[in-house]
Amino acid sequence: MATATSKQPAKAPAGFGQKVKLAVLAIMAIAALWLAWNWTSIKGQARVGAAYGAHITCSCRYIEGRDMEACETDKEAGMEMVRLSDDPENKRVTASVLFLAEAVAERRGAFGCVQLNEAEIEDL
Repeated sequence: MATATSKQPAKAPAGFGQKVKLAVLAIMAIAALWLAWNWTSIKGQARVGAAYGAHITCSCRYIEGRDMEACETDKEAGMEMVRLSDDPENKRVTASVLFLAEAVAERRGAFGCVQLNEAEIEDL
């Protein structure tokens, strides 16, 4: 029976597991805020990387005549996320950064390798 002079039971201090959960949640919240703040820049860099990869690889493949393995070595540092695929029938190279960007370049006669615009990519 509680009386006015009874002391409230002391709260148990937070355990180690609860502290770890709070730390993980704080880190996830900071990462989500950073991602939201930098999303435009991240997506823009992915688009530039994909476009550069498609154009350089198309030139390597269909102007220089090298194979895809040799063309992979032409990637600049920082382009590890850019994936390349080849369509020899149409002399076309597709470069993509997963979920962020895609670019296509194809050999067009004397014009060399030309970057396709969004409408042309959708028509493929």
